[in-house]
Amino acid sequence: MPSYTDSLERLGLRSPVIQAPMAGGSDTAALVAAVNEAGGLGFVGAAYLTAEQIAERARDIRGRTALPFGINLFAPTPAPGPAPMMAEALARVAGFHAELGLPAPKEPSYAGDGFDRQVAALLDSGAAFYSVTFGLPPADSVAAAKARGLRVLGTATTVAEAVALEQAGVDAVIAQGSEAGGHRGSFIGDPAANLVGTMALVPQVADAVGVPVIASGGIMDGRGIAAALALGAAAVQMGTAFLTCEEAGPPEAHKQAILSAREDQTRVTRAFSGRPARGIANRFMEVVEDRQAPEAVLPFPLQNTLTRPLRTAAAKDGRAEFLSLWAGQGLRLARRRPAGDLVAELLRGTEAVRRALAG
Repeated sequence: MPSYTDSLERLGLRSPVIQAPMAGGSDTAALVAAVNEAGGLGFVGAAYLTAEQIAERARDIRGRTALPFGINLFAPTPAPGPAPMMAEALARVAGFHAELGLPAPKEPSYAGDGFDRQVAALLDSGAAFYSVTFGLPPADSVAAAKARGLRVLGTATTVAEAVALEQAGVDAVIAQGSEAGGHRGSFIGDPAANLVGTMALVPQVADAVGVPVIASGGIMDGRGIAAALALGAAAVQMGTAFLTCEEAGPPEAHKQAILSAREDQTRVTRAFSGRPARGIANRFMEVVEDRQAPEAVLPFPLQNTLTRPLRTAAAKDGRAEFLSLWAGQGLRLARRRPAGDLVAELLRGTEAVRRALAG
């Protein structure tokens, strides 16, 4: 097995700490830069950004730090099929619109997939890492990224997905355990069955692929990082721990929800985007994802488009019951602090555990 240092060098990392990409604006340029300057690797979740917005975010980051950063995209999204329960989907959201004084919700339409334009912007952005979630990175994008010297990463929730990603040419596999907050990266089989915990998933993926493995899910401190390294990971990707940092961009209501919730208050839902994602349970989630008729939740990206106006208004009004409160099961360990302080604490904690275990 490669040494800890060798694995980091292979990935081009200065430490095992990677700030997870968080599409939707939580991973601000200030957060990415602060993580970088403290010794970690900052990432931008650019799935909802246009090519022009990707270029703008990259310029902002480069103006704050000269250190490498990464950009994440969703794998190309096929056009969604028919939505026979569109009227019911609209009806479930309409009451919440009325409660916030918004116009009645409109039937969402598919705006097309801008993946190719996003990749072009990514390649010109100065990013050093390109990661993909929800599928395999297209072969032409892998070749183009590697020709520019970028390292390519992919997200897996099972061994089968990890093997497929390695065959697609990624430089590392992100093994996303079921504890992870935000969207599940599943793309083979039933996402509801792909809820394998991080501690079980990481060593199985590490044994199945020859590329480095990055552990993700439920990791909040140096103890978790050291455990992931012991299981065969070369690094970790952490999202929830960074969401409550001063530089992070989620609404204050989202941060406060994380800081006050219990570990048993998250669950996986399709209510907000149409794709399974883990977040803190709230009223919107309970009403929209009615277990008697789950098919009334539209497929991605239609459901995401349908709920966006409500989420935007709720963020302004501080109404957590209508927000997608993405968070992982380790949320009790979240704290308010500058991102640089968090990274420093993570690195100190990791080394302290490693030294203690070494005797």
